[in-house]
Amino acid sequence: MSLSDIIDDLIARRPSANFLDVTYDDAAVPVADSVHKSTGITASYVITTDSGRIIVNTGTGGEAVHHKVLFDAVSPGPTAYIITTQSHTDHVGGVGHFREPGSRYVAQANNLECQRHDELLVGLRPRFGVPWFAAARAATQQLAERYPQQPVVRRSSERPDLGPLQDRPRPDLTFDDRLALRLGGLDVELLATPGGETRDSCIVWLPDRRVCLISNLLGPLFPHFPNFNTLRGDRYRDPALYLTSLQRLRALHPEVLLTGRGDPLSGGPMLDAVLGRLYDAVEFVYTATLRGINEGKDLPQLMREIVLPDALRVGQAYGRVTWAVRAIWESHVGWFRQQSTTELYPDDSRTGYQDLVALAGGDAVVARARERLDKGDPVVAIQLAEAVLTTEPDSVAARAVMLAAHEALLADPAARGNFWLRGWLTHQIRLWSDG
Repeated sequence: MSLSDIIDDLIARRPSANFLDVTYDDAAVPVADSVHKSTGITASYVITTDSGRIIVNTGTGGEAVHHKVLFDAVSPGPTAYIITTQSHTDHVGGVGHFREPGSRYVAQANNLECQRHDELLVGLRPRFGVPWFAAARAATQQLAERYPQQPVVRRSSERPDLGPLQDRPRPDLTFDDRLALRLGGLDVELLATPGGETRDSCIVWLPDRRVCLISNLLGPLFPHFPNFNTLRGDRYRDPALYLTSLQRLRALHPEVLLTGRGDPLSGGPMLDAVLGRLYDAVEFVYTATLRGINEGKDLPQLMREIVLPDALRVGQAYGRVTWAVRAIWESHVGWFRQQSTTELYPDDSRTGYQDLVALAGGDAVVARARERLDKGDPVVAIQLAEAVLTTEPDSVAARAVMLAAHEALLADPAARGNFWLRGWLTHQIRLWSDG
């Protein structure tokens, strides 16, 4: 089997759109020399040495007690270092559960700024996350029932949307670009990779063993195309920094990769090949989008035209090429596309829709929406049905079109296989079915 075939097989069998249907381990799983994993929303790892242990990512506050029970069975400590590879709540939330006298929490220097940014959207995140995170919440609730006596963590800052178990930790030790640690004869290097999901992203490198813990640096579904803007709401992520960070990882020539989801990946030549294909795929989309912008092509045209060639095929169960094109456009050009003066004003197109529907008649617009749907254009059908619903929110016919159009979109295997798209379409189908 060629390396290309191996990569194709890897993409097909790695965790995909159902990756948040978490099944928690009954015991810590050995994944590399002196490294064990505990599966979670994002996996937590323990590195054991003769002089103590290192915890890499702690899970959410609700998961950390479970991780600790499993890790204590492997090595009760002491816990010398707690390292988080980024500041999302499923990495930092359990830091307080692992802290003990002498422990040092280590993170990249942007950690607190990234945590503060999350706090800025404290009201939005619970609302925007509804279509996707019900399964994860259900799984952590099962853990709460398994460990009814979980300790409450004294958090360094309060957020009303986080439960009493969720830590908001302050690092004891930070670094800008690189930090070398040594414990029990084991050398550990932390390398900043700001092109990951957050600007405090880093990787944990064990140079003597050529093992690299990357967690979600390249996205939670590796090797799938990354998200440069996530539907749950966040800052744009920089494709150029992503490529630079990927280069830094590839230059290490790791023999084992430990990711945030899924089994370990091993084999230097295979890892170099898959990292190379992912790099080339992102660079292709980035370059093609910038070239199209400079040639005067508009955003919808670029979203339709830019597709990966077969030789650069990677999974799209998390990010999608079309979304990357949009994120690159807007992060480089901005929100003003120079297509309409209304872009410069607090325009609400629903008012114009109402006038147009009043002129044409709601029945006629719904009929046209149904025609569009029957011709295989569910997106335009949704636009027309939404126009009717601005004036007739209880229109049975328009709501039926909305339901059928979303079902048609979800019938596409590519949509069913993408975590974000499947979650959104399923959520919409549920809403229109309930109506």
